[in-house]
Amino acid sequence: MTHSAAIIFRDGLTQFIQVEPSETLLDAAFRHGIQLPLDCREGVCATCRGVCEAGSIEMEYVDDEALSAHELEQGHMLACQTRLKSSGTFYFDIDSSICHLAQQSYRGRVSALALLSDTVATLEITLEPGEAELHYLPGQYARIEVPGSGESRAYSYASGSVQSGRVRFLIRLLPSGLMSDYLRSGCQVGESINFTAPFGAFYLREVTRPLLFIAGGTGLSAFLSMLESLAEKGGSYPPIRLYYGVNRESEISELQRLDALVEQLDHFSYQVVVATPGAEWQGKKGWVTDALEEHQLQQPFDAYLCGPPPMIEAASNWLSAHPIAEHKVYFERFISS
Repeated sequence: MTHSAAIIFRDGLTQFIQVEPSETLLDAAFRHGIQLPLDCREGVCATCRGVCEAGSIEMEYVDDEALSAHELEQGHMLACQTRLKSSGTFYFDIDSSICHLAQQSYRGRVSALALLSDTVATLEITLEPGEAELHYLPGQYARIEVPGSGESRAYSYASGSVQSGRVRFLIRLLPSGLMSDYLRSGCQVGESINFTAPFGAFYLREVTRPLLFIAGGTGLSAFLSMLESLAEKGGSYPPIRLYYGVNRESEISELQRLDALVEQLDHFSYQVVVATPGAEWQGKKGWVTDALEEHQLQQPFDAYLCGPPPMIEAASNWLSAHPIAEHKVYFERFISS
């Protein structure tokens, strides 16, 4: 049976390949033009080492000096010896340029645009007929070209997968910014727009324990992608708790989608936190970390943080300073541009 493998590099470039039952991961990568580093091909030198972050694999031979028992327990593997028993995700701590890879470009058209407030917009792009199939991992991003400028900006996908050739993005509108100005005054439905993808080392790993999601502003987009991906797959998952922080009530967006996800995912809940609310706001007030509670984090969990750098730092510090269970932290910093 053929399996799909997502290969992610240190610089965030991601390639999706198909692996035949008769192939090792290394052989399949070479067949797809991905020249992973190699030397011995015998499981001894560890030149082709990586980490299996999701999926089931088996390895034919691994020398004791190539990978330790602890590394094997942590998911480290050798591409030359790895055969897939299921689809999987593999991380290689090398830049994609070493493997002579080019970014994949896509042509599309603006199929929907909504200015939700003076600071938030949603943009939907539909791929042109005949474009290469687009794949990405939930949480990753694309670099969207601003038409007529020759420049691009990075935005996380806000949809779980490509549906009928369509992908969606949640975009922060700045007082003055190249993409912001284009969306406010120049963007028209039906207009051509191009992007390169996928990128990013921030993505949803295999879900094996409770999840803590902390979003700041349009950092929510990555979590919409993750949550919709889980809903599309179906099944039962451990509890998932999302804390969504914004500065003002006018910045709150996509609550209808979040409410729909509460209905679709058995153990998902969310809380909105507003830093400087108006007098009529009845919800949680303050910084997003003010809503975190120690008693809800007494079982091992995985934490995903996405938003402005100050929020990432504050959330990371809170998790380090409080008596909570063992956890892993993954984060993506959103920088205005």
